[in-house]
Amino acid sequence: MAEKRWLTEDKLALIMGLFLFLLGTLNYLGLDVLGWSVKTNVWTSMEKILSPATGTYKSLNGVLSLIFTYVFITAFLAIGVKFLGADVPKFIRSFTVVFFISYVCWVVGHYAWIAATPDTRAKFHLTWSLGLTGEAGFILALIAGIIVGNFMPGISEKLKEALRPEMYIKIAIVIMGAELGVKSVDALGLASSVIFRGLCAIVEAYLIYWALVYFIARKYFKFSREWAAPLASGISICGVSAAIATGGAIRSRPVVPIMVSSLVVVFTCIEMLILPFVAQWGLSGEPMVAGAWMGLAVKSDGGAIASGAIADALIRAKVLADTGIQYQPGWITMAATTIKIFIDVFIGIWAFVLAMVWCTFMECAPGSRMKFSEVLDRFPRFVLGYVITFLVMLILCANGPELIKLGKATIAGTGIFRGIFFVLTFFTIGMVSNFKKLWAEGIGKLAAVYIVCLFGFIIWIGLFISWLFFHGVKPPIA
Repeated sequence: MAEKRWLTEDKLALIMGLFLFLLGTLNYLGLDVLGWSVKTNVWTSMEKILSPATGTYKSLNGVLSLIFTYVFITAFLAIGVKFLGADVPKFIRSFTVVFFISYVCWVVGHYAWIAATPDTRAKFHLTWSLGLTGEAGFILALIAGIIVGNFMPGISEKLKEALRPEMYIKIAIVIMGAELGVKSVDALGLASSVIFRGLCAIVEAYLIYWALVYFIARKYFKFSREWAAPLASGISICGVSAAIATGGAIRSRPVVPIMVSSLVVVFTCIEMLILPFVAQWGLSGEPMVAGAWMGLAVKSDGGAIASGAIADALIRAKVLADTGIQYQPGWITMAATTIKIFIDVFIGIWAFVLAMVWCTFMECAPGSRMKFSEVLDRFPRFVLGYVITFLVMLILCANGPELIKLGKATIAGTGIFRGIFFVLTFFTIGMVSNFKKLWAEGIGKLAAVYIVCLFGFIIWIGLFISWLFFHGVKPPIA
């Protein structure tokens, strides 16, 4: 019993995420132990959907790769939830259904008409696509989960043992740290000045954003601190990841970050469909401003980077048509990616700051003093894992091109699991989002805060700060 009291879902997510990360880092010893995992490709024909994650296993059939991935993840999670006191056979049955429905959504989201960005349409012989990238699968998974959760409550009840969105997202975030560590080294090698400008921009932008959103949610919409803080982080810092981290730091009820995460996904989709085209129309003369703006305004990692890639293709095409100048591809995307990387790093710092503030001012009994042990106890363990994997990969890969190559091989395997855990998160978020209960909890008011803040000032402050730091910076000419 003592073990169960000690081991929480948060700590289990840290252990499991670090274990997957360690398996990935065996690449540095010449062992590719995760390369068999299933990669989901953007596709137009069925036979090209599935493939192994790395070339080491290129002879492996894609369907077998999917089966191996399912068996591995199911066994991996079953061992974990056993220590939480779950009914393991029931979990396995429930998780099997959850996994395959989620994975079908992930596959459909990768269909080229949905996923192909403007710069990749020619590869698929398309003249038009939605350009949402494969992360459209997250939206489809969320919609599918909402339909099942709200219109098929009996099924939701039968699958409840596997409905663990917080655990799935926390494992994914620990793994994501490694990817960002490798990408940070790439960015350092490409343009240190863009890195410096990006760091300054996010610190300035998000200190303004968070305070304003929190104030508006409290003052004008009368939300409690429990709701206002995750909402401010979700809108201000980095969507789902920040909302989950903040919820852990202030010990909010699980429903709070889950509801904020649902809103983030919906609004990210809207931004991706609008902002790159606005940038093409109004910022073709300031291409790096456009890239930074995508990073500051669009709330999910994939959404921001995809928006940067779309803006990159649209702006380069417009500049070439209007002036005959051809910019090198990738620099606008790099500005968006760099901004987003530093925003992600900011999550861990902000979770620690909020844990200290809540212990010191919000929930400190009269006459008592803050104990540092309380701050550490509140600090979400999975954020610690995220910081560890980020720093380890950053330090390893900073030591030379060969190590960067090994780092990329490492995240090729772990990245597959990050994507799958994310899509599991969105499907199960939908499943537990009973709108009758959510409406009673105030989801309509949450959406109103989101709309007021996002379109009232976040997009425009982000644009101003992007202009302030990237005005006059141009990509190299091809």
